[in-house]
Amino acid sequence: MSDVIIKGAAQIELMRHAGKLLAQVFKELDSFVNEGVSTMAINDFVERYIVEELNARPASKGQYGYQYSLNTSVNEVICHGIPSENQILEEGDIINVDITLEKNGYIADSSKMYLIGSCQPPAQRLCDVTYQAMWQGIKAVKPGARLGDVGYAIASFAHQHGYTVVKEYCGHGIGEQMHEAPQVLHYGRMNTGMILEPGMTFTIEPMINEGKAKVKNLADGWTVITADKKLSAQWEHTILVTELGYEVLTLRDEETLF
Repeated sequence: MSDVIIKGAAQIELMRHAGKLLAQVFKELDSFVNEGVSTMAINDFVERYIVEELNARPASKGQYGYQYSLNTSVNEVICHGIPSENQILEEGDIINVDITLEKNGYIADSSKMYLIGSCQPPAQRLCDVTYQAMWQGIKAVKPGARLGDVGYAIASFAHQHGYTVVKEYCGHGIGEQMHEAPQVLHYGRMNTGMILEPGMTFTIEPMINEGKAKVKNLADGWTVITADKKLSAQWEHTILVTELGYEVLTLRDEETLF
């Protein structure tokens, strides 16, 4: 627990502001992500908006040597997809856009699935169930609960719907650094793991696969795909543990709390 940074009121307010700005980025992006658009165009649109309109910083750029402002993970890509001018979105694609934003020294992190044109029902269902699985994890957050409760809520929901959960990548504490303690696994056992306390901030970002859970890392050193090439989906929010439960710091306008 000593490694976890408990945020005070002033820090929370700064994180809340960063989260609201990031939600605004997605609102602007919603009408831009369409068939015929390249993933690099998405990157450039978001970077320009964050820097020029919000006077903030895309926190992913330069982190661990990464050159871009976001990740674009299409279809079988689980996470860390690299934007490219040559990757053009097509009818039926699903894409996760994962964005981090830093404002006044504090970082917010969120991702959203976009369905391009008319998607097949299995793709729609995977995205819907993954979104609901994230919310099952969020709803498990409250003081005195444990991280294992969060992971159990996510994995049990996904498994009930016939999907698998990626175990190699997880949520994380967040604040002045993009990745802080603790690690937030998307699987686990009830009543195990770190006890949650008010002032903790972390991401919940389950990666759910249509097929098997096995992953494959590509030679570019970033991109992770499903080993069986079946679809994968992911959603992410930055969460604050409050005195009574949780607050979603990156909640978007179109969302209603489950």
